[in-house]
Amino acid sequence: MSASKLDEIDRAILAELQADGRMTNVELARRVGISAPPCLRRVRTLEEAGLIRGYHADVDARALGFEVQVFAMVGLTSQAEADLSAFEARCRAWPLVRECHMLNGEVDFILKCVAPDLSTFQSFLTEELTAAENVASVKTSLVIRAAKDEPGVPFDVLEARLAQQA
Repeated sequence: MSASKLDEIDRAILAELQADGRMTNVELARRVGISAPPCLRRVRTLEEAGLIRGYHADVDARALGFEVQVFAMVGLTSQAEADLSAFEARCRAWPLVRECHMLNGEVDFILKCVAPDLSTFQSFLTEELTAAENVASVKTSLVIRAAKDEPGVPFDVLEARLAQQA
């Protein structure tokens, strides 16, 4: 199911749940202007289609003691599909790696990592990441502060684009 196949109510449901995934179905139905049973059916359909991948709490990493956030740019020696898949699997197994994105350009992957302290990150970097098979280079940038950390997608931009196409 693509965004173009979603109607206005489906998009409103997604926008509301993105903003507050803890609201009750009754509240969600009220906000999008339909009754609760069809709202629940629509949510289940959106979940089954993979447009809603889960419900999560937005936790404060620093308040929980994860003082260090680092972006690591990784270059691989081989970009064969099997090697790319093997690296992605390795990233999924590393707890400090919170995001892993394959890129186009000079860098093959960018990883978002968190650690409780610099020493823990350094151990991960030297003992696991740079030592991993197929890793040719790693450049890191320590995050000083975040000016914006907005999960999800901008539904107002989607609505504006759909309105132009209509």
